[in-house]
Amino acid sequence: MTAVTHAPRAAAPSAGEPPARFRDLLAAEWLKLWTLRSTWWAIGLSGLALVAMNANGALADYNNWPHYSRSIRAAFVPGWSLGDAFSNNTGICLLLAAGCIGAITVAGEYSTGLIRVTFAAVPARRSLLAAKITVVAAVMTAYGLVVAGTSFWITQAILSGRHAGISVSYPGAVRFVLVSALLAPVSALVGMGLGALIRHSATTMVTVVVLLLLVPNLLTDNHRWEADLNHALVLRAWQRLKDVGPEYLPPGTPGYHLATVAGSWTVYAVWPLVAVVVALTVVHRRDL
Repeated sequence: MTAVTHAPRAAAPSAGEPPARFRDLLAAEWLKLWTLRSTWWAIGLSGLALVAMNANGALADYNNWPHYSRSIRAAFVPGWSLGDAFSNNTGICLLLAAGCIGAITVAGEYSTGLIRVTFAAVPARRSLLAAKITVVAAVMTAYGLVVAGTSFWITQAILSGRHAGISVSYPGAVRFVLVSALLAPVSALVGMGLGALIRHSATTMVTVVVLLLLVPNLLTDNHRWEADLNHALVLRAWQRLKDVGPEYLPPGTPGYHLATVAGSWTVYAVWPLVAVVVALTVVHRRDL
């Protein structure tokens, strides 16, 4: 006869052992996040790259300033100044980096099988995932604030050499920095929701790219139904909210439909909320 062996199971908490407190779960998820070298590399390198991209744009405008026409110089503040503080390409890169970081924190545990050990140690799945969501949201909010704040300070210091820099007290500057910073936790929470739903690292990453980047670029604002769908996406909401200048194309302009500021803030709130609800629901109802 052939002996059959079974892999040992993780020991479940004893009956007399008190359940883990939420602050204990927060501490555990904090340690889990920062003990991974990939977290340090992903956050550190992406943050440096984003700030460098913005600084490079400001330097380009500084060097090209003598060649700009009088009309461009007159219109440089605030639109171009803020555009250098956090460019559209930088926002796209931040959206993808944060979305993928959020996704891998959940999907990575499913792919490696670590999630089985985690849930065996803490059967309260929703509490555990809520702790993970809280930690990731806090870290990515701090990450976004550092990247957006540093980019604003460096770029405006560079442009001040041409008397084209602005201070954070300039009307709309705080909103610009805030919405750019919040793009990080919003994207990360969307990634976490997709990670909990799909539970496969590669597929989740592809879905993050398609949903957050490719779909907005396939839609236009020329038709009302298409514009409404486009404006309901995270990327377009960020692009609308960071525009603190005058609305050159007011609502009702034929052939173009402009998103409202209130609607874009709603998009910023609804996407992460729905992602969190989806993640907490599927992790409680689905088997591993």
